[in-house]
Amino acid sequence: MKKKHKVNNPVNPSRMNTLTSAIIVIFILILALQIWLMYGALNNALDGNHGFAWATFIASLFLFISSLFLLKYLPASIKNKENKKSENQYE
Repeated sequence: MKKKHKVNNPVNPSRMNTLTSAIIVIFILILALQIWLMYGALNNALDGNHGFAWATFIASLFLFISSLFLLKYLPASIKNKENKKSENQYE
């Protein structure tokens, strides 16, 4: 069985900044969609249309879960990686 090799090359900082910026923009879009869904759900729930409120709740829950999924793609900062390396040197 082959062992997985760790890549020693750090990620290019410009790529990391681009990735982080893209994920933040996606988070902002998801938040805007959730606010819009909440507004629509409240208006329809006050009018007595509870079916639409449940549908928007399910859509908002899906958006929330997708934003949690995106959190794992946020890169760790370079300083955190350097601190971990310096701590491991003394072990």
